[in-house]
Amino acid sequence: MSLTEQFSDYSAWRARVGQSISQLKTWLVRNEISDAQSDLRLAYLLDRLKDEKLTVAFAAEFSRGKSELINAIFFAGYGDRILPSSVGRTTMCPTELAWDEGQQPSLRLLPIETRARGASVQEFKRFAEEWVTVAIDVHSTESLQQAMARVGETKRVPAAEAERLGFAIDPEGKRGTRIDEDGKVEIACWRHAQVQFPHPLLRQGLVVIDTPGLNAIGSEPELTLSLLPNAHAVLFILGIDTGVTQSDQAVWQEHINVGRAQRSGQMVVLNKIDSLWDGIRSEGQIEAEIREQKRSVAATLGVSEAQIYPVSAQKALLAKLSCDPDLLERSRINVLEAALSTELLSTRQDIVRDNASAEAGEIVRRSRELLDARLSAVREQIDELAELRGKNRSVIEYMMRKVKVEKNEFEQGLQKYHATRSVFTNLSNNLYSHIGLDALRSETRRTRDAMLDATFSSGLRDAMESFFERLRANLRKSSDEVTEIVRMLDMMYKKFTVEHGLKLASPESFSTLRYEKDIERLRQAFDQQLNTVGSMLLHRKATLTQRFFDTIALEARRTFELANRDADQWLRAVMSPLETQVREYQLQLKRRLESVKRIHDATGTLEERIQELTQTEKGVVRQLGELAHIERGMAGALGLASLTRDRETARAA
Repeated sequence: MSLTEQFSDYSAWRARVGQSISQLKTWLVRNEISDAQSDLRLAYLLDRLKDEKLTVAFAAEFSRGKSELINAIFFAGYGDRILPSSVGRTTMCPTELAWDEGQQPSLRLLPIETRARGASVQEFKRFAEEWVTVAIDVHSTESLQQAMARVGETKRVPAAEAERLGFAIDPEGKRGTRIDEDGKVEIACWRHAQVQFPHPLLRQGLVVIDTPGLNAIGSEPELTLSLLPNAHAVLFILGIDTGVTQSDQAVWQEHINVGRAQRSGQMVVLNKIDSLWDGIRSEGQIEAEIREQKRSVAATLGVSEAQIYPVSAQKALLAKLSCDPDLLERSRINVLEAALSTELLSTRQDIVRDNASAEAGEIVRRSRELLDARLSAVREQIDELAELRGKNRSVIEYMMRKVKVEKNEFEQGLQKYHATRSVFTNLSNNLYSHIGLDALRSETRRTRDAMLDATFSSGLRDAMESFFERLRANLRKSSDEVTEIVRMLDMMYKKFTVEHGLKLASPESFSTLRYEKDIERLRQAFDQQLNTVGSMLLHRKATLTQRFFDTIALEARRTFELANRDADQWLRAVMSPLETQVREYQLQLKRRLESVKRIHDATGTLEERIQELTQTEKGVVRQLGELAHIERGMAGALGLASLTRDRETARAA
């Protein structure tokens, strides 16, 4: 099965999951079981399913055949090369290929001068007027080629201007751009390129990122700190004839593997194996050389040999253009494509499945608990009223007094509930005092002032290192507040369960580990990119300060924004079960009291009320059956045996 076909299957699976979740959402609203929080969680889940993108990033030093590999995998159907692929530098800025419905096919280019304005590429994406837009005729290969060629445009500027725009200057050209005899340096014309292109894979949510070589990567830290770490798969391309050169090693250590442990989705491609097909070596000798190069590369990069894929991108493209299955087989591109689909689609499908089953499963579980509580209350009322058959007025009055006593006891319990709500609000405010954006802004201002006041490199370094220490401390304090919130709610859940028979599972906790790991990744990236003797020597204090806040601090803000959004959702969700059950219990008490009052005032209504409650009972039983049917359908769409049973078993364990 081709990569396109596998993507189509994945998209169809995602659509089925979305349809089942929409069915749940509609059913909850129609049966008046939903609440505002459940509606928001399901709507957010549906939006993520609909708009999900799968990002594959290609990274390499210059002239490793990276663009040719992209052509071979994704664009062979156009009958020619689409991305420029020739000797020398062809990609000078990060190039993002995607498709968003409603857009026109085009190439958007962000001028390199925007770096001086202190805003990220992500921010500039919101303002179309900041970009140079080139229309693309998708029916013309020549039009596509001409547009794509612009990502390789360069210009010459004075060294001071290059440094102002964030380019490192190095007289030897090893750690930065070399100055020519006229005092100028060559830099990229563009900071970032976006290609809107209705390719079948891009239509289904694939995003391809083509990255420039070492010096160009280093001059755009947002690429290293955001685009590459957030990619679902990263392909690092080497030449089999050269193996891992010094510049390849620098790209790997400083920009691809920086700040992360070994993870899935990281693949090494040994390109140009056709250079071994010289007509002199035997197939056995070729295979032996490939095995030896794989072993050497694996040892040098510290990866498993299973992560290394020898291919010939050029021969793969030629084989697809000429419909030559034998050449295609020999190019080994099929092995890489199969691995890519496994790493990208299977892994992503597991993540989507886990997220969807967790969110929807929790809502199904809570809805079933509510219906179970409603059914128990209705049956209790039926039993109470059935016992009144043939009883005198005094017994009915006793029953009415009994219900009133229960109502008063519950209202006293509500006072404790409202007190808990007040404590919950205070603890939530404490949580936001550590994890909130106001705290982050204060920390950012303090760090900026300390850096600007520093007179030596050690002072700069101390200020930046203190920034990370304080962020980590804030996350640890946030974790302590979460523990206190869970402890308090667990006590209240158990109290209402014992005293009033509410069915409440223990509240789920909220982990800050993900954000702590993100901050640690930024810390390691900072150590390798800014906290070095070379960086301190190459950049002035003001330039280094601006670079720190345009890259590291900006990424830290994104991490805290995500933490705030997730914490807000958790705080809403963790109180929702208790709030819902309290409202339901109040409603059932009110109905019980009204029933007994009506019977007290007109004894002849007893049988009518019992019949009404019996019909209500049948309705709730029907709703439980419908909910079970929806749950089975959703579990089937996700490929699970059960939507909630596995999670409940895991939580109990």
